[in-house]
Amino acid sequence: MISLVLPALNEQATVGKVIGTIRRALMKRHPLLDEIVLIDSGSDDRTREIAERLGVPVYIHQEILPEHGARHGKGEALWKSLHVTSGDLIAWIDTDIVNIHPRFVYGILGPLLESDQVQYVKGFYRRPLKVGDKLQAGGGGRVTELVARPLINLFFPELSGLIQPLSGEYAGRRSALEQVPFFTGYGVETGLLIDLLDKFGLRGIAQVDLQERVHHNQPLDALSRMSFAIIQVIVSRLEDRHKLNLLEEINRNMKIVRYEASRYYLDLEEIGDHQRPPMIQIEEYRRARQSDR
Repeated sequence: MISLVLPALNEQATVGKVIGTIRRALMKRHPLLDEIVLIDSGSDDRTREIAERLGVPVYIHQEILPEHGARHGKGEALWKSLHVTSGDLIAWIDTDIVNIHPRFVYGILGPLLESDQVQYVKGFYRRPLKVGDKLQAGGGGRVTELVARPLINLFFPELSGLIQPLSGEYAGRRSALEQVPFFTGYGVETGLLIDLLDKFGLRGIAQVDLQERVHHNQPLDALSRMSFAIIQVIVSRLEDRHKLNLLEEINRNMKIVRYEASRYYLDLEEIGDHQRPPMIQIEEYRRARQSDR
């Protein structure tokens, strides 16, 4: 079985087109997918209503595995999606894609279907930046180019050939994904890459050209918080590799510069991804998987 998971938070403008396009192409016209589920992170717009109207099962990630609590962040939604899906292959794509096309799904599944050695696939693409009604060619991916790729080149050079290490379109084998921890927030993509590299080697990771992806850009302060979390994940994995102890001494509080009423001030915000254990260690998950067999 193949599952497609759509993580979402307030994506009413795009989620309907994403679901409709993928379902028509890859469930009706060409039956590649066995299920599509939406994992919502507490939207307060019409995201869930739209998905339900289109016949897609909707889960709120804070309500999945409630006995294990709920964390904020996309990574938490991805981790919990393992528990509510059935596929041996699992694909995730973001729900804010403006130029949605079936290639975003079949592209990342292709290497898994072609080679048993491949465990995990990342998509990459050109990322024009949408500013109002205009596109700026090559303006997207600022955190990738200014933070993620330089740090990966420095400390994990095996992964330096990955063009979009932070892309939101990726797929993997359940048998691999359930063996690795998930960071709950912005660091989830970085953590998965490093941990899957350590467990399966570079030959277990593939990347696919998805051509071009258009989405709405995030404000600069959000990108700053994202960068701060990614740096912490990299430091955490350096600790694991080299038996260091750095994070206890590193400041997890980020001072964000704000401006209002003709004055600047510092807004102190704690930013640090929590780490969920490999899903295979969760008793409820193991019981559910055994009952499915």
